[in-house]
Amino acid sequence: MSLENQLREDMKQALKSGEKDKLTTLRTTISQVKDERIRLMRDLTDADVITVLTRAVKSRKDSIEMYQKGNRQDLVDKETKELEVIQAYLPEQMSEDDVKKELVAIIEATGANDAKDIGKVMGQAMSRLKGKADGKLVQQLARTLLSS
Repeated sequence: MSLENQLREDMKQALKSGEKDKLTTLRTTISQVKDERIRLMRDLTDADVITVLTRAVKSRKDSIEMYQKGNRQDLVDKETKELEVIQAYLPEQMSEDDVKKELVAIIEATGANDAKDIGKVMGQAMSRLKGKADGKLVQQLARTLLSS
């Protein structure tokens, strides 16, 4: 079953079981998937759906950060619940150590040796780690490795 169909099935289950928060989150997410399908003018692969889900996770994390700065714990809790629902559909994220190992291999393969080569490293890294690791973490680790 495709990831998109899994989202739809889980939305039906949430509707039947009365899980309002999960239902709202899944409806929003399915709407974003539909928008992406219209934008690309083709059926979406699971990789495309994962890209949409990753964007949704990033958006929720940014919102949580902003709400924490504004001392809005009620909204932080709401966004955190939505984040948990969406993350359940994403592949397991790599640990920081695993990301670091991949980056070391990429740096050696590209011959990068200073911070000026961050573009080469990030291009390779994001193609290999897309959906498996957070882009901010990858960039932060790449900068650290290249500056040392």
